[in-house]
Amino acid sequence: MFSIRTRLTTWRRGRRGLLRVCVAGTLAVLSVAVALAVASIGPERNHIARAQAQEKGFAGQLLVATPAMPDGRFAGTVIYMVSHDETGAMGVVVNLPIGDVPMSELMKGLGFEDDKAPGDIRLHYGGPVEESQGFVLHSPDYASKGTMFVDNGLALTMNRDIMRDIVSGEGPQQKLIAFGYAGWSAGQLEEEMKSGVWITVPADDELVFDDDYDGKWERAVSRRSIEL
Repeated sequence: MFSIRTRLTTWRRGRRGLLRVCVAGTLAVLSVAVALAVASIGPERNHIARAQAQEKGFAGQLLVATPAMPDGRFAGTVIYMVSHDETGAMGVVVNLPIGDVPMSELMKGLGFEDDKAPGDIRLHYGGPVEESQGFVLHSPDYASKGTMFVDNGLALTMNRDIMRDIVSGEGPQQKLIAFGYAGWSAGQLEEEMKSGVWITVPADDELVFDDDYDGKWERAVSRRSIEL
């Protein structure tokens, strides 16, 4: 799996005292044995496998932290919800980039023989659960073994072959490579919603995938009709 070492700092920004996360460290992706492997996360610890059958809840929506969020790990976050049902919920943070790494190093670390892939690729913090595990949240124009489709939304792939397809130009048009995810046990998210620390708003591809990270939170909040 991907191995990343970063040093995170936080600072306050804006009239609402919103906590933002800034990466002020370096990345290490040289000692990768297996990445984007479904088997590395057992079904008892996540809700990803239920994304295909998701028919209710917040799947396909954005979960947005309000200024009342007490948990610094989620302050100022915008999360694309992959699954949500009576057993729990799972999503991927879409507004916290970690940094860019050479694609050649990443491919070499993944065990691909061709380690001369050009350019850099951006990595993102997906959440505090399984932070060393890689995920690719992407447009629904791509599918491979293990790809999970969210109803009326995007797709999530953990098979490392998606990286080879991205390099060859056969990958998804839009993508976000994240490490870790946000997960909730049964009833946990519902209780947090009652306490006012989250709101949900409609998702769209532009907000999920564009690189206006500083503006994503405010853009997401603006979709809510009530004043925070």
